[in-house]
Amino acid sequence: MRIRKGNLVEIITGKEAGKRGKVLRVFPKQQRVAVEKLNLIKRHTKPTQQNPQGGIVEREGTVHVTNIMLVCNRCNRRVRVGHKILDTGQKVRICRKCGEEI
Repeated sequence: MRIRKGNLVEIITGKEAGKRGKVLRVFPKQQRVAVEKLNLIKRHTKPTQQNPQGGIVEREGTVHVTNIMLVCNRCNRRVRVGHKILDTGQKVRICRKCGEEI
């Protein structure tokens, strides 16, 4: 996957389109990511030892990877991700618009 935990992404489709957030968790097998404060879902929880009150808890749902794009730090807009192999043999991700390492 080209998206990693901690990356800034923008949602391009759906009810949250145009909003930006930081990636909290990545699920490579399902090709989904959880983005901070976006796609919130309400979860009804039973009382437990950690949460004796129980009730309704809001948390981030997951978004499919095809519905988000990475935001470049340098150009500050959503970009496609490319790969480049450095002289040291290390493979890095690059911005397709400006060529900056991500």
